Amino acid sequence: MSVERLNDDECAALLAAHPQWSVARGGLAIERRFTFADFSEAWGFMARVALLAESQDHHPEWSNVYNRVDITLTTHDAGGLSARDARMAKAIDTLFS
Repeated sequence: MSVERLNDDECAALLAAHPQWSVARGGLAIERRFTFADFSEAWGFMARVALLAESQDHHPEWSNVYNRVDITLTTHDAGGLSARDARMAKAIDTLFS
């Protein structure tokens, strides 16, 4: 199944709806840093995001260092940002709030 890449207006709307995320990779991805009290909180957040990602069949690129989790969203099948990334950003933001 083909996944369509967001156009410029859709990308702008995505960033307006999720101002904590920033453009990465020349507009082909978005990224956000999450900071927690300690490693345990960061790891627990990653576990919740992993379950969410699996249910959406859309998996983030991420890294964890102690209390910090960096997440990058992009859709490789679309060659950039897609509606999948918009849904995932919204779901991740909801988990974090």
